[in-house]
Amino acid sequence: MTPAAAFPADPTPPRFATPVTLTGRLVELVPLHRDHHDGLVAATRDGDVSRLWFTSAPSPEGMAAEIDRRTEERDAGRMNPFTVVSRATGEIAGMTTFCHLDDPNRRAEVGYTWLRAGVRRTGVNTEAKRLLLGHAFDTLDAIAVELRTHWHNRASRAAIERLGARQDGVLRSHQIMPDGSLRDTVVYSIVAAEWPAVRNGLEAALARG
Repeated sequence: MTPAAAFPADPTPPRFATPVTLTGRLVELVPLHRDHHDGLVAATRDGDVSRLWFTSAPSPEGMAAEIDRRTEERDAGRMNPFTVVSRATGEIAGMTTFCHLDDPNRRAEVGYTWLRAGVRRTGVNTEAKRLLLGHAFDTLDAIAVELRTHWHNRASRAAIERLGARQDGVLRSHQIMPDGSLRDTVVYSIVAAEWPAVRNGLEAALARG
C-alpha cells in the first residue's frame, strides 16, 4: 500500500470560490458583503421580486440570513456570491453566484441570480453573464458551466437559450420549494468549445444595446 504521505494535499486554492471583482461597461460584480444589505433589500422591493415563486430572491426580512448563508458557503469553498452593481448609478441591482463548484473537473454553475425589476431588458443581465462566463472560461480554464432554472420560469429559460446554452435535461421533482411545491429543474450548459461563439453572441447583443 502506498503511504498517504506520497500524496500531499493539493496546494492550489479553490478556483471558482476565490473572491474577485469583475468589471464591465454596465455593471460591476463585487464579492457579496454584509454592507450590501440595505441596497439588496431595496433591490428586492423593486418589483417585489421575492414574491415570484419561481425565483431565488430572498425576502427583505430574510436578506441578512441569506447574505450570511452565501458568505459562509464561500468561506467553505462551496459558492462564490456576487453583488451586482450598476456602474451608471452605483445602485445595487441584485445578486448572482458561482455555485455547485467542482474544481477537480473544472466545472461550476452560474445560479441563484435575481435582479431588480428596474434593470430588466437593459443589458445588465447579459453583461453579468458575459463577465461570469468570461472569468470561468478565459481565466479559470473551465471545461463547462451550467445554468439551471425552474421549468415554469419561461423568461429565464428563454434568456438562457439566447445565451447559446444547450439544454442537458430536466431534473423532475428536483427540489421542494418554500411553499411546498416541487420544482422541476431545467439544466443547461455551455462547454469550452462553444464559448467563443457564445462570447461573440453576448458581445453582439451588448453592442446592440
